[in-house]
Amino acid sequence: MSRLARPTNGRVIGGVCAALARRFGRSATTIRVIFLVSCLVPGPQFLIYLALWMLFPSEEKAARTAW
Repeated sequence: MSRLARPTNGRVIGGVCAALARRFGRSATTIRVIFLVSCLVPGPQFLIYLALWMLFPSEEKAARTAW
């Protein structure tokens, strides 16, 4: 499993779904569909997405801070 970082390639909005897909070995499209379906039920999905967008570093930033 890789470190959670928003990739520079393959992201649609913020790269959160692509980062989660890469981390758990799934397709980014699958994660995006799961997220969109989850938005049909009440809950804080959008707020969680925004929080993860702010918490996950970009791939470039993670590479600079990695040893």
